[in-house]
Amino acid sequence: MHPLESAVKVKGSTEFTRSELVGLLSFTLRLMSPGEAKKVIEEWISRGILIEEGDILRVNEGISSEVHREGSLFDKMLEYVSSSLGWDKEEVLTALDEFSSRYGSLDRKLVLYLFALEKGIDMSRFRDRLDEGEKGY
Repeated sequence: MHPLESAVKVKGSTEFTRSELVGLLSFTLRLMSPGEAKKVIEEWISRGILIEEGDILRVNEGISSEVHREGSLFDKMLEYVSSSLGWDKEEVLTALDEFSSRYGSLDRKLVLYLFALEKGIDMSRFRDRLDEGEKGY
């Protein structure tokens, strides 16, 4: 599920304030750091996924099916890692938070990739997408 879809599901609405969306993505859903959330919100605005109307960000309903199909690289990697380890996603995210302290502000997708490698998981299916610099949110 795309992070924006998850935020809509939690809130039950397609409208957010910027700080509310940052909080949902980083603290409630624990999908990314607040800094990453701010960057991805700007990206979603520039791509037309979110529409900025004053202080409100609204999901562009016209492209919501594109968002659903697209998913995110991080979500796909998280699903793969959690199923490979036999852990639920929350367990992986908790372990990832502890693991990421070694890497400072390194992109969360890369930290998840390194975490999985350390756990002995073959992540070769994601290597090319990371190398291409794909935006994974």
